[in-house]
Formats: sequence, structure tokens, C-alpha cells
Amino acid sequence: MNDQTTPTAAESSFQVDSLIAEDIDAYLDQHQHKSLLRFITCGSVDDGKSTLIGRLLYDSKMIFEDQLAALETDSKKVGTQGEEIDFALLVDGLAAEREQGITIDVAYRFFTTEKRKFIVADTPGHEQYTRNMVTGASTADLAVILVDARKGVLVQTRRHSYLTHLLGIKHLVLAVNKMDLVDYDEGTFDQIVADYAAFAKEVGIEDFTAIPISGFKGDNITAAPSGNTPWYQGPSLIDHLETVELANEAAQERSFRMPVQWVNRPNLDFRGFAGLISSGTIHPGDSVRIVPAGKTSTVKSIETFDGQLDEAVAGQSVTITLNDEVDCSRGDVIAAADDPPEASDQFSATIVWMDETAMKPGRGYWMKIGSQMVTATVQPPKHEVDVNTFDHLAAKTLELNSIGVCEFATDKPIVFEPYDSSRQLGGFILIDKFTNATVGAGMIDFSLRRAQNVHWQPTSTSREEHALMKNQTPRVLWFTGLSGSGKSTIANEVEKQLALMNRHTFLLDGDNVRHGLNKDLGFTETDRIENIRRIGEVAKLMTDAGLIVLTAFISPFRAERRMVREMMGEGEFIEIFVDTPLEIAEKRDVKGLYKKARSGELKNFTGIDSPYEAPENAEIHVNTVDMTPVEAAEYIIKQIMPLK
Repeated sequence: MNDQTTPTAAESSFQVDSLIAEDIDAYLDQHQHKSLLRFITCGSVDDGKSTLIGRLLYDSKMIFEDQLAALETDSKKVGTQGEEIDFALLVDGLAAEREQGITIDVAYRFFTTEKRKFIVADTPGHEQYTRNMVTGASTADLAVILVDARKGVLVQTRRHSYLTHLLGIKHLVLAVNKMDLVDYDEGTFDQIVADYAAFAKEVGIEDFTAIPISGFKGDNITAAPSGNTPWYQGPSLIDHLETVELANEAAQERSFRMPVQWVNRPNLDFRGFAGLISSGTIHPGDSVRIVPAGKTSTVKSIETFDGQLDEAVAGQSVTITLNDEVDCSRGDVIAAADDPPEASDQFSATIVWMDETAMKPGRGYWMKIGSQMVTATVQPPKHEVDVNTFDHLAAKTLELNSIGVCEFATDKPIVFEPYDSSRQLGGFILIDKFTNATVGAGMIDFSLRRAQNVHWQPTSTSREEHALMKNQTPRVLWFTGLSGSGKSTIANEVEKQLALMNRHTFLLDGDNVRHGLNKDLGFTETDRIENIRRIGEVAKLMTDAGLIVLTAFISPFRAERRMVREMMGEGEFIEIFVDTPLEIAEKRDVKGLYKKARSGELKNFTGIDSPYEAPENAEIHVNTVDMTPVEAAEYIIKQIMPLK
């Protein structure tokens, strides 16, 4: 009888999985200690970006046999290189790209050489896909700017060079491509380099490396120098990519910073602060400062999954424990004690708008900077940048793919550094609070001087004492509805009834406020947003004084009503929707406003040519079709009582 038995299907599967695991382990062992370079390719349409990346993947043997077979088949069917391989098809995966022969989306590809690992992003060339290009460049250490040797430096070449410089990419490669189509002429290469150097100086690009290449033929791509360019003595593209200094290596020379992403409390005996070190080096015993609180301590240990470290550097994710019990949470920054970053709540920044809906100055957006999340209010642009001519243009807002310089304020101080010093603490995104869509990306230039000169002055009589003296709990009763819905009438009746109950109140009416505080504002969407922001600030001050504040404003946008709600304490903001159909409100048109709006005499009128966004979850809902103002007021009083 044979002692050997046939393995079961499960055992066979296990053996195959084990072999695969061994291969993976061997691969990781071979490559995991290599440094990683992220770079992008960009330039004008048809400069050969996708072809270059395809060539890099092909030469680095990162294509499986079945992929190569599919590439050869696709090259014959939809390729642009005749019978030869069209390397661009390895990257241009979208059907629309293949049909149009252009890159639309950002395609990321990984490859490796003997010395380094790479992640390359192929970014779009068209101006309408600027936001995609910005996305690809946001994490890159290096940019390869391709120029067609037959066309020279074009508008899109200059635009993408400006954008990469704006986004803080320190290393630029000017890859003069398609040299095979100009017979590898040295004079052509030299002229393009001279033209680009003159432009680079104009926009502040201090240094770049120029390489003559042919992505299609492979000249000066790999380590071997091309025999077609004996006049070129510089490095090949791969040589340069393998030796250029990485951002993490440069960051190690700067002061220590680590944004806290998570407070690690697995048990009562351990409290650590986890995060990715953005710059500098840290050792046990080093003095650190928690920003913005300012408390200091010393490092007790540096913890990782594999054990404790004697040193951690920029680019590493670690957990740091401290020798003192200090207040530190997600969003704080642990920094070198003798050189901490700044904290402020007002800034000037360059913003790239990335949403189909234009920026709404004065509206509150979520701002995410590192591990910090705050509300940011953006002001109208100081100017918009024409990315083709670099001229500064007047602008009231930013449209899709626009770039502008704006001032903005946050609802609390954030820890930051200028973007040209730190991408991690200087770069941010803006998020729409309702759709959760990323609508903008920004780079902090500097904090505003007034933010440093104006400080909150504590007062002796507290908010709670003001309320106690009036024997009531402060509230904001926010009446919202169409013009003619009866907001002011009902709010006035509610205040009368509260006064009879000896409550201390104040009514802010929309028309009355525009005679003084907001007389400089019109009725555009931007002015409406600012109108409500100011009223919210006034209402907040009045609640600080212990008052019950009633406001009667159309306040047509949910975002602004939510902004005021977030200014107030928990439970202090009571939204009252005075629900009246448009046709009923129009019949009541005692001021003649609807008639003027219908005739075109009155622009931006809510309900006619400007939208009204009805509340979705108002605390109180009154229908003035079925209720008289007195009945509505009595209903509201019952809902809000007791007020203490």
C-alpha cells in the first residue's frame, strides 16, 4: 500500500496559497526597504505623458504576460502607433480617453527599480480638468513636465509648470519628448530649454532638470544612455528619479511636528498619541509642546507595532507617550518645545475651486487641515489668477477650476505653517457641509496681522450670571419663511406675550436691521449670506447678555441658518418655520415687492428669481393658512415653555 495520499482540494488550495504567500513575502522583503517617490507627469495635450508612463512600466517589467498580450491586441485595434506597441494604452483606461486620445482622469501607477519604488500620476492636460491635475500634484515630490520637441513651450506647459510650483513641488524635470521626430537635433533641445528657463525665472521656479527623451522609442528613459543623443551628458530619466532627494528626507532637517490623529487608550495604564510625523526627528527624553494649548512635556517612549524606537523621523507613523498628563487630543500638534508652529483663526490663502457650484463668500465650509476640522468662512477673492497669463483679475467669487487669493476666518484657532514650509500644516480642503463634497483645495500663505493683534478680553460678569439676573435661559427664536408669510407679525406677537410674562427679549427684524447695521448690503446671494452672518453674531452677543432674541428674516439658505445654529450653545437655537405657500404670500403683497419682482424691477427676490430652501427639521412649524398670527404665537409659546 502506498503511504502517499492524494491531497484534498482544500489542501491543494492551501499549498498554492502558501506558495503565493511565499512569493509575496519574498517580494516585500526585496522591496519594502526601498524609498518611495511620488511624481506626476503633466504638460500639453499629446505631449506623450501616458506613453512615457507606459514605457516606464514596460521597461521596469511591471506588466504581466496577459497584460502585455492584451496591450499588443489593443495597440492593433485602437492604438496610434501602427503595428508597434502603443504604451499610452497602459494608462488611458477610460473609454472616453481612448476615443478622444486624451487623458481625463488622474491615473495612478506603481512600478519599482533596483533602487527605489515609484507611484506616478498621469494628470490631464486640458484646462477644464485643472482640478484633476491639482489632485494628482497634491502628494507629489516631483513633476515631469513634458514638451513636444516639435512644438516647444506652449500655454499648457506654462500653466502646469505654474500649478506645480504653486502646489509646492520642489523638483521639476523638463522632459523634451519626441526627440525622434526632430532627428535628435541638439539645437532644438537647447532652444526649448532656453525658452523654458526664461519662463521659469518669471514665475519663480529656481531650478529644473532638462532631459531629451523619446517615450515611444525609449531614448534616455532607462539607465543606459541613448546613442542617438551623444551630445547629452546628463542623467537618464530613471537615473534622476532614483537619486533625487525625497520630501521626507528634506523634512527630517526641519523642526519636529506631529499632528495627532488618534489618542490611543487601550487600557487605564497606557495613554499615547498616534500620528504621522510631518517633519523633524524625535527621541525619548526630547522636550515637546502641545499646540495650540502650549503645555510642555518630555517624550517618555516612541511606540510602534514592532516595538519601541530610539528615534523616529519624518514620514513614520508612531505613537508617542509623554511623561506628564497633558491635555492633548485629535487635531492638536506635538511639536519641538523651543520652535512650535503658529496658531491663528484668520488667514490669507490661495484657493483652487473644484466644484461645479461657485464659491459662496461668507458661507461656512468645513475646513480639513491635517487632522484638524473647523468651520471656515471665506471672503470674496482679493483677486483671481489667470493661469494662462498669470494676470491678477478682479472677481467676486471662484468658479470651477478657478484659482484665487482669499482671506478666510475659522471658528477657532488652528495650528498651521505656511504651505511653502509644510504641506501637511499649510494645505487644506474645503468641504460643503450639506453634500459632504470636496469643493476646494487651499494653501495657506500667512496669518493676518489683525488675528495676532486682537485678543478675547475676559469680563468679570459671566454669561451665566447675566442669565441668572434675568431669571431666564437665553434663546434665539429664529423665524424663517417667504416674504409676506407673516414672520414679523407673528414674532412681534410672541414678543408681546413674553413681555407679559416678564421675559427680557429683543426683536431683530429684517427690514429694520437693513436701515442701520446692514444698510451697505444688497440682495445678491453673497450679500444675503453676509446679512445673516452679521445677525447671527449680534444674536449671539444678545444671548451672552441673557436675552431671549427673536429674529424675523427670510434667511432663505439652509447653510446660513445652520451657521447661526452652530454659533449658539446646545439647545439655544430654535428654528421656527412660518410655512406659507408662495401664491398666498404673493396675494398678501402689502409692500408690492412680488409685483416688482414679477415685472423684473426687483432682482434676486426670494421665491421668484432667487430660491428659498425650506427647513427640513425645524423645531417649530406653523402654517399661517390655517392659523391667525395670534393663534400661531400662542402655539409657539406653548412649544417653547418653560423657558427656564
